[in-house]
Amino acid sequence: MIVIPNVGPATPARWRKRGSSLQWGVLLTLMVLIYGSHAPLIALTKVDGQVPFSPSSCVVLIELSKLLVSLATLLVSGEASALYTPPSPVLVAPYAVPALLYALNNNLVVLMQAHMDPSSYQVLTNLKIASTALLYSFCLGRRLRPVQWSALGLLMGAGVCHSYSSLRSGDLEQAAGDFSTRLHVTAWGVSLVLLYCFVSGLAAVYTERVLKSQRLPLSLQNLYLYAFGVVINGVTYLSSDTKEKGFLEGYSGAVWAIIAGQAANGLLMSVVLKHGSGITRLFVVSCSMLVNALLSWAVLGLELTPLFLLPVTMTAVAAYLYYT
Repeated sequence: MIVIPNVGPATPARWRKRGSSLQWGVLLTLMVLIYGSHAPLIALTKVDGQVPFSPSSCVVLIELSKLLVSLATLLVSGEASALYTPPSPVLVAPYAVPALLYALNNNLVVLMQAHMDPSSYQVLTNLKIASTALLYSFCLGRRLRPVQWSALGLLMGAGVCHSYSSLRSGDLEQAAGDFSTRLHVTAWGVSLVLLYCFVSGLAAVYTERVLKSQRLPLSLQNLYLYAFGVVINGVTYLSSDTKEKGFLEGYSGAVWAIIAGQAANGLLMSVVLKHGSGITRLFVVSCSMLVNALLSWAVLGLELTPLFLLPVTMTAVAAYLYYT
């Protein structure tokens, strides 16, 4: 478990608050860096334009890593006694739901690609910001002020602008002239996008509700959560068509960096959901676009357009409006 402890009862309130703010700042900055480096790392693993490893085996290893870290943290923190008593099925069962929802979303991502071009997918999936905010307000009973709704709308607009700014003019011209890559979205594709955004928001909101509603150590809750994740994603791997590849075939240093980063991000996100808010995750993902773009420029040689400054500014203004 990653703990953000109190500074101490004798510490003046302003120092206690300052220390807590510093810890949250470090945690969120680390998450932004990990999120932002994810896509460039995947690009570095590609061989002849193709990912040489099995993505489903990678997901299994990410879930297994989070499970092992949660178990180690539980043992180190002196709370291992919780493992000696068999848990109640009623207590554990809710942790299976997020794993099922995330597994469903992974399959929806694949299905959506068959009913729309990649650029449309990149733009339309920004709707999950709206779905998460609506479910957050409805399911958790959190009332958002009008200025906060405006901030989330601005954040969604920033995502759309960033998706558009990442398209080079040459790509747009090619899409216009080549039917196979032309911008298109079918009616079934729109339905899948709406379902994807709903499931994505529901998974985040439901996980936050479960983590906050049970008075259990976070490391124990993570243990339950990721145990289901390993089982469900393991079954998905065994039933997929990627078994002709070896489980670790095509793995490189960059792939292991992806696994370590995504495992760390999952554990950090559980801290945010337990002690903070799922809305914070939306801002983390949006802020990571700056890291993503800079790494893509420095490592992959991709071109940055002046339009890129617009979504960065919109995200900064949205964060200021929401949290002030």
